[in-house]
Amino acid sequence: MPDLRLEKVTPDNVDAACRLAVRSDQERFVAPVVKSLAEAYVQPEVAWPRLVFAGEELVGFVMAFFDVRFDPENSDDRPRSGLWRLNIADGQQGRGYGRFAVESVREEIRRRGQSRVTVTWAQGERGPERFYVKLGFRRTGEMSGDQVVGELDLPTS
Repeated sequence: MPDLRLEKVTPDNVDAACRLAVRSDQERFVAPVVKSLAEAYVQPEVAWPRLVFAGEELVGFVMAFFDVRFDPENSDDRPRSGLWRLNIADGQQGRGYGRFAVESVREEIRRRGQSRVTVTWAQGERGPERFYVKLGFRRTGEMSGDQVVGELDLPTS
């Protein structure tokens, strides 16, 4: 397997990042990278966008979020950190790149002193739920808009 790494989005790679596209049957489950980058631009205090490279090839995009309250009006709602977006390029799936991206987000969240990773996903046939469950995420019973909320406890070490 080629050397996997995350890189920051820079002026040199932003055009390639914006061209990255998932399979057409997955477009209804995840926003395009350009929308994610716009969200990161307007919320830099919570967004952590990164590109996934296999060797010199751009194969994906991942964006984490940190210390976000899903329901700010609810005083019992705790700040969460987790996976905001995951886009693995059409033709690049099934090679471990998504798993690597999620594990990288988990490690960054752990590095920041958190003990739980949150993710949301849209439901539907061929949606991402099976992927997240396979990685250990469990449904919390909550919904965030029309998306299922899942969490993964990080082992303490």
